[in-house]
Amino acid sequence: MPFDYKKEYKEFYLPPAKPQLVHIPKMQFVAVRGKGNPNDCDGEYQKALAILYAISYTIKMSKMGDHRIEGYFDYVVPPLEGFWWQEKNGIIVPGFDYKDKSSFNWISVIRLPDFVRQKDFEWAKESVTEKKGLDCTRAELLTIEEGDCVQIMHKGAYDDEPASIKLMDEYALANGWQLDFSATRLHHEIYLSDPRKTSTENLKTVIRHPVMRRTNNE
Repeated sequence: MPFDYKKEYKEFYLPPAKPQLVHIPKMQFVAVRGKGNPNDCDGEYQKALAILYAISYTIKMSKMGDHRIEGYFDYVVPPLEGFWWQEKNGIIVPGFDYKDKSSFNWISVIRLPDFVRQKDFEWAKESVTEKKGLDCTRAELLTIEEGDCVQIMHKGAYDDEPASIKLMDEYALANGWQLDFSATRLHHEIYLSDPRKTSTENLKTVIRHPVMRRTNNE
């Protein structure tokens, strides 16, 4: 059976519908950075998704071709994820203005197995460009170590996320933690549902925020 990250690491992908603390280790992803409304049909976000999925499945299906990846094992392509933020005067601002999605900054990612090395990633990019005609110059092999976080399973519309985020913030503060956002520690979402096939009220999204221990004088 193919290795399934969601089943093997349920603590990362299937949290309860109430806040919990979790420590996230180092992981690597295929990533594309951009800015703009993710709902624009022909926008940069949709183009980024095409690149992410093409590279992800090219690596997964490498077993069927001539390129051999050292240490390869069959696996289920993990779910789409995204790191999101908004800025004002070049500074990351807390929270989100969901009415101004055009100002969203994002790093859209899909997890890759640890056996993928830079040379394999470059091969996949070249293969996708050659076979599918996609410009993959924006794609990067990105390593992220999130560390301590609070997370929750949000069910429902993306625009309704503030209610779940409020629960996360309250939980963190009540348990001696504080939010720790920065240019490298961002609002993180993992999409467990396909919005094209799932009703809005049944969408499942993991929301994750970075935290740090509060000091005694705070």
